[in-house]
Amino acid sequence: MSDVAIRVEGLGKEYRIGADQQRGVHGNRQTLRDKLAGAASGSLSALTSLFKRNGSNGSNGTNNEILWAVKDVSFEVKRGQVVGVIGRNGAGKSTLLKILSRITSPTTGFAEIHGRVGSLLEVGTGFHPELSGRENISLNGAILGMRRAEIARKFDEIVEFAEVGKFIDTPVKYYSTGMFLRLAFAVAAHLEPEILIVDEVLAVGDSAFQKKCLGKMSDVAGQGRTVLFVSHNMAAVNQLCDRCIVLRDGQLFFDGGSAEGVDCYLKLGNREAAAAVMERTRQGTKTAAGKGHITRVEILDEEGHSGACIGVGEPFRVKIHIEIYERIAQLVLGAEVESPTGVPMLNLRTDGQGVDFGPYAAGSHIAFTITLPGLPFLPGVYKISPWFAEREGRRIDQVNEGVHVTLEGKGRFQSEKMIQPGKSMMLMDCAWTDELEP
Repeated sequence: MSDVAIRVEGLGKEYRIGADQQRGVHGNRQTLRDKLAGAASGSLSALTSLFKRNGSNGSNGTNNEILWAVKDVSFEVKRGQVVGVIGRNGAGKSTLLKILSRITSPTTGFAEIHGRVGSLLEVGTGFHPELSGRENISLNGAILGMRRAEIARKFDEIVEFAEVGKFIDTPVKYYSTGMFLRLAFAVAAHLEPEILIVDEVLAVGDSAFQKKCLGKMSDVAGQGRTVLFVSHNMAAVNQLCDRCIVLRDGQLFFDGGSAEGVDCYLKLGNREAAAAVMERTRQGTKTAAGKGHITRVEILDEEGHSGACIGVGEPFRVKIHIEIYERIAQLVLGAEVESPTGVPMLNLRTDGQGVDFGPYAAGSHIAFTITLPGLPFLPGVYKISPWFAEREGRRIDQVNEGVHVTLEGKGRFQSEKMIQPGKSMMLMDCAWTDELEP
């Protein structure tokens, strides 16, 4: 038996934006609903044309722009592999998984699936809202091709994992999003599919549930089954996957190890983001009472020069310019530092260190400087998001989009053996000694 679980060759999916679709939802055969909708559309088009003849500037309604959601993608996945599929929004990840799950058909190429597939592409896919949790487990299991005895054998384990025992006989339309998600994932993961395809649904759950799901997918992979995992959580991709596929504009951009794939993806996303200076207007500012606004954020090196690239462990400064609109008696300043994968790394705040600022009168312009002795983190692009508030009050403004600083491996932190993505998040310059004992 071949060890290939999934083979994709020249796969492409084309959509015609705004084009008239002549076929019905059931293929070439149009249903009564399709015909009625077509007749209504035709009447509306005639009415629109009448207005146009009377001087309207409306569009002609014809737009045949072609969008390739996926284009010329080829790869193989062997049995037992856990593969992360990553890329920016609109890169084609979900379209690819829908083709592999037989939800939609490709325009070009083909995909061969060798084994029973369990798909979790959206919360509650394949669930009927009017049926109870118990009935939906049986229904979803049957859809996945499971025998009744197999479903019964796994039933208690599914309910326990989903933590919905008290509500198992309640129609799922009354479930919260979290309950719905837990049950949907539990069914897909426990009914022993040979290939498990999971889209970004885990983002809906809380952190405890996400850890539980990642643990279950690790168990599935450990049993020699194949997993395709789409996520924007790079830490989870690094933890779970041994291989990574990066999609860009619908095309295969990278196929290799997960650490290298995550690094490739982050470099793609942060290539334009790594700016040393951020200018901000008042529009879109998150203000508690219109009392102030962060107007500018700068990254400065040790000599005070503007620069987005700093060596690992090298001192640098973050300069934050704030305009005050109403008097502030005591101001609390802070900043949050996130890793390239979005993991919170540092939480800096003045009140946590006993530093007091203020009072400031309306109309004041202040430049605050945070001096950092250096970030002992792996090389990459880190986001720094400053904020300020009144003491004992809500935040007045915060820079959600953040200013970016690129840490580069230099000096003692330049060795490839020292810098191993996925192995750690921090670097430490420590002393090593040896002593020969008698």
